[in-house]
Amino acid sequence: MNQSLAVCVLLVASFLTGCATHPSPESRPYTAEETKQLALEALSRRGLSFDEYQQQRAALTGQPQKPFGFDRQGEMNAERSVTLHGRPS
Repeated sequence: MNQSLAVCVLLVASFLTGCATHPSPESRPYTAEETKQLALEALSRRGLSFDEYQQQRAALTGQPQKPFGFDRQGEMNAERSVTLHGRPS
C-alpha cells in the first residue's frame, strides 16, 4: 500500500511540476520591419515637441521631412462670410 501511495504522490508531483513551468519565449531575432515598428512606438512615447517628433520620425523612416507651417492665406474671422477662390470659407 505504501508503494502505490508513493508512486501516486510522485506522479501527481511530477504532473504539477510540468504544469508550473512556463515555456521559454521565442528566441529569434527581430525582422527589420519589427525593429522599425518598435523604434517608432518608442519615439511616440518620448513626449517630444511636434517638430522634434517629425524630424526624428523622418530619420527613422528614411523619408524626407515634410515642411509644416501656415498656409499663406491669412487669418479668417469666424463672423465674416468670405469667398476665396470660388469656395466658401
